[in-house]
Amino acid sequence: MGVQYRAHKVKREDRADGSIILTSGYDMSPVAEKTGVWVDRWAAEAPDRVFIAERDGEGWREVSYAETRRIVRELAGGLLARGVSAPLVVISGNGVDHGLLTLAAQYIGVPTVPLAEQYSLIPEARGQLEHCVEVVKPAVVFADDGARYGEALAMPIFDGMLKVVAKNASGDMLLLSDLMGSDAGVDAAAAAVGPNTVAKYLMTSGSTSHPKAVVTTQRMMCANQAQILDALPFLGDPAKPPVVVDWLPWNHVFGGSHNFNMMLSNGGTFYVDGGKPTPALMGLSIENNRMKSGTLAFNVPVGFAKMRDAMKADEALRDMYFSGLDMLFYAGASLPQDVWNDLEDMAREVTGTVPLMNSSWGLTETGPACLIQHEPTHMSGIVGVPMTGVEVKLIPDDEMRCEVRVRGPNIMPEYLNDPEKTAEAFDEEGFFLTGDAMKFVDPEDIDKGMKFDGRISEDFKLLTGTWVRAANLRLDLLRDLAPLAADLVICGADKGEIGVLVFPSQACMDMAVQEGELYCSEVLHHELAKKLRARGEHGSATRVSRALVMCEPPSLGDGEITAKGNLNFRKVQARRAGLVARLYDDSDPQVVRV
Repeated sequence: MGVQYRAHKVKREDRADGSIILTSGYDMSPVAEKTGVWVDRWAAEAPDRVFIAERDGEGWREVSYAETRRIVRELAGGLLARGVSAPLVVISGNGVDHGLLTLAAQYIGVPTVPLAEQYSLIPEARGQLEHCVEVVKPAVVFADDGARYGEALAMPIFDGMLKVVAKNASGDMLLLSDLMGSDAGVDAAAAAVGPNTVAKYLMTSGSTSHPKAVVTTQRMMCANQAQILDALPFLGDPAKPPVVVDWLPWNHVFGGSHNFNMMLSNGGTFYVDGGKPTPALMGLSIENNRMKSGTLAFNVPVGFAKMRDAMKADEALRDMYFSGLDMLFYAGASLPQDVWNDLEDMAREVTGTVPLMNSSWGLTETGPACLIQHEPTHMSGIVGVPMTGVEVKLIPDDEMRCEVRVRGPNIMPEYLNDPEKTAEAFDEEGFFLTGDAMKFVDPEDIDKGMKFDGRISEDFKLLTGTWVRAANLRLDLLRDLAPLAADLVICGADKGEIGVLVFPSQACMDMAVQEGELYCSEVLHHELAKKLRARGEHGSATRVSRALVMCEPPSLGDGEITAKGNLNFRKVQARRAGLVARLYDDSDPQVVRV
């Protein structure tokens, strides 16, 4: 029969002020007190099961639950012996040592701060590293490789801190193995950790402002895992503990809280995938998935597209990938329908059934998951229904496009040392203001769920008073301008018409020459104009009338692009104000006009 999925069940309350409250029709399950409970539980119940693993030569370095608990307690003892109570910042990427040290710190109430490794490895981005360190004021910094991260560790911002590395220690660096001590005092420190204890400071992506530190408590993380298990009860099947082969970065709430804690809380196994969907690393990801089969697959749409392409030509990979797969979860954007259909067909070919294909919705501030699609559907782009314990407040406009606000045990209490931003983040009833918009999949059937409809904060008005839904328009334009645009920024606030600043793809650059700050050529102008005309848009809210193709890629150091690869549209326009002015100069010959 296969895995049984839980049907959606939503309650709706229409309020006198026009707002709508959605909640789950299911009760919320009991919540663990802290992540240390999971470490202790699974070391007792499944001591020999692999908890976490990473590639080691041709094979894998695997750490069992019993080993995990022993190492966690010895690392915790080492931190206590050195008097560590202030945060521990991690500047390298996913890995076994990163995971174990994180759990050790959380076991005794030391907050961890996972940062994007790009901040350390890319010199121009080290300003972002300095900003994050200044905000959280850590006592310890960890990197997995003292040689690879040596330049970053030598920055003055880390002077006086305990510097811990897993290998290649030099100078004032301490090897992780030398940090391990006895577990004396660990039980007493662990007993003081409770639901309100800060587990992490997670930095926001910085897509709208400088990264802020989100106070992430033990309650937030543990409540979210109870909510996820309520929606996906098959995760708790003792006959089939969950397994992932996963690359999603732990500095982001989805990889580091959602996925990592999902394996830990349910006694699952986390195989760290050192690959990712980039030209340089996709081959490693394919190799890892050929070696290990997950029961769950998490990826971004481009990752699933690349894996789909590889599986078309590799039957063994296809068989391994789908043989035990219960759920295929896409994050970050909608999964293109052709990729969705191909993955469904492959699953049927291998197993005769289709796994749950789904997504969810949430933010760093929300733990992350607040809504999830937990019953089968055949349509991409649905973020689902409220999770147990979450209240979703919808503020609809005349077209039933709803601003989304949320309240629940998985929502952050505050931004660290930023009372002004914290106050701005909540309404008078304590609902978190997400800034996102959604629509009902079917207004007549709320159990069909919600679909994402852009960010309200990115919307703007033209001079005519017409609203432009910039987030949705950008996605449409990326499709319509393919393969010329790698990314783009929608402009036009207080202007008479919409324009775009284009970051070019390689195909675009190949048909142009560089003239100052812009790529230009008669062929390029003709192709862009043709694609813009072919959109056939006649309304001012979606018609794009002008474009410029920029030479300089987005700057990570100047905050134009985040470590997740998202553009900060405001910073791009502010930093390139001269190009925005040229975009609306009718006499400029380099502007593509339609």
